[in-house]
Amino acid sequence: MGKKRDIRVIALGLIRDDERIFVSEGYDPVKQSTFYRALGGGVDFGETSLEALKREFQEEIQADLTNIHYLGCIENIFTYDGQPGHEIIQLYQCDFADSRFYQLESLVFSEGENHQHTALWIDISRFKSGELTLVPQEFFNYL
Repeated sequence: MGKKRDIRVIALGLIRDDERIFVSEGYDPVKQSTFYRALGGGVDFGETSLEALKREFQEEIQADLTNIHYLGCIENIFTYDGQPGHEIIQLYQCDFADSRFYQLESLVFSEGENHQHTALWIDISRFKSGELTLVPQEFFNYL
């Protein structure tokens, strides 16, 4: 028997400003490829996905959210850094409460000790054209 793998439940926030969305940049060292994903993170035991969404945005970029609407659930089975992963994504549409976030070029934030991430606004057309990679693929159904 291999190591028991868990399914992660995560809450992600789709923040859109006209034809651009706010995403964080990731890198897969095995595939040597850069990808982008909406911000958010894991739902803790005893916490609703909505609470997790708000907490993650606070922890990661000190942002309050407003106009939050539940969009749907995406099941994401993937490989990252050579390891299989499985996520149940609770996806929300939301806006930044503070308009200053809409002026940002980019933002560097930490996730844990050694994880530096960059969050930035990217034109949806760059994902639709295939120039940049947005994950998971099902995300396009909500754009």
